[in-house]
Amino acid sequence: MSTQRPNSRLVTRLLMLVVAMFAFGFALVPLYDVMCKALGINGKTGDQYTQTQQIDESRQVRVQFLATNNADMVWGFYPEAQEIVVHPGAVSEMLFVAQNPTDKAMTAQAIPSIAPGEAAAYFHKTECFCFTQQMLQPGERIEMPVRFIVDRDLPSDVKHLTLAYTLFDITARMPPVVRPVAANGG
Repeated sequence: MSTQRPNSRLVTRLLMLVVAMFAFGFALVPLYDVMCKALGINGKTGDQYTQTQQIDESRQVRVQFLATNNADMVWGFYPEAQEIVVHPGAVSEMLFVAQNPTDKAMTAQAIPSIAPGEAAAYFHKTECFCFTQQMLQPGERIEMPVRFIVDRDLPSDVKHLTLAYTLFDITARMPPVVRPVAANGG
């Protein structure tokens, strides 16, 4: 009976450790979001921005767009324009184009970043293709919008922002998905 009591204590401690690890795993997501928002890193740019702002017509900010592929990504990927000029507080939009030149379905994920880093807190995406994974069939081409607002509180010395995306091939990590084909005719 003396070995049963230490065993039950060990099992209880191990179960408590499992529960604590599980809880810590859930706590990491909000902690990560808070850290990224505070430091303006890893593309966390206030994506849930919902405030309405007045447009500052007296000021212009140049927003440059960059699109690159990770080493293993073969898609064509580019913005429709290299840059636009926006007024802080105005909702702006840019389209990015992606095309799968291969003979197989592929899934991709775009990871954004903002430069300069201190301006990331003032760049708010309201809609972005980077929020979801993109699956393209062989030869398929899509236009993907990003809608954003440059905050009126952007420091006045920042006159140029760069929104850059890196596109990653995540096909191997995704289960195969077949899109339904629309029927032709009646």
